[in-house]
Amino acid sequence: MTRRLLLDHGLALFQDKGYAATTVDEIAASAGTTRTTFYLHFPSKSQLMQALVEDLDDIRTADDDPPLAEVVARGDRALIEQWLNRKFDQWGAVRAHLVAAYQAAAIEPEIKATVETWFETVTSALHEGLDRAGRFDAASRPIRSMLAFGQFEYVARRWLSTGWTVDRTICLRTLSDSWCHLLAG
Repeated sequence: MTRRLLLDHGLALFQDKGYAATTVDEIAASAGTTRTTFYLHFPSKSQLMQALVEDLDDIRTADDDPPLAEVVARGDRALIEQWLNRKFDQWGAVRAHLVAAYQAAAIEPEIKATVETWFETVTSALHEGLDRAGRFDAASRPIRSMLAFGQFEYVARRWLSTGWTVDRTICLRTLSDSWCHLLAG
């Protein structure tokens, strides 16, 4: 229970003050405990952030049915749009986690590595789907995967900082069009 309190209060403080400006003492005090208790659960603020990233991974992958590689392998526009729409739906629930993770990645090498692993995991799933389908020249599959996820990541980061500056439906349809061009042919 204390561990969960530390995670929840840490996330709230990261959201309010930013990752870099939040101290271990503030997290402990906000959770109603001490620095010593904090360190019984987490060796560092970075490790608390790593645990929050693990929570984020659970949320991000909870609704991946069918999995992304299968969506790409099928090459069906409706499935692609459904997958993207589910991810758009998740953004509200994971906003604080994502913002904190991106902030922490700027100063914490292990968090940066985790964020880079997200990118690699998703681009690998896209690539796997293209390989399964035998779609496009094999040499172009990695860049197609990278471009597709790069577009998604850009839209996600813009949404995190500004919200929907382009109508969500238009954004979803346009990103789906682009993904279909890059991944479904």
